[in-house]
Amino acid sequence: MSKFTVHQGKRYRAIIMLSWWEQIATNEKIAKMLREVGFTEVGVSGDGHMREAGALWPLQDTTAEIPPQVHSVQEIEV
Repeated sequence: MSKFTVHQGKRYRAIIMLSWWEQIATNEKIAKMLREVGFTEVGVSGDGHMREAGALWPLQDTTAEIPPQVHSVQEIEV
């Protein structure tokens, strides 16, 4: 797995690719998981295999491994 650093006060967009079994997750379930690790203002769209999530990182800068379901993540302008 690769690592990514999120920076305090920055917004991020991620493309999430789910396995056959994971596709049953609702967008709200995915949003809840993102909130549980510290993101706020979370929005998730899409259905089935591919979802797009956007969120704000309000905490201190943090580096962590990117889960295998996250195929791309990028900082976006506010």
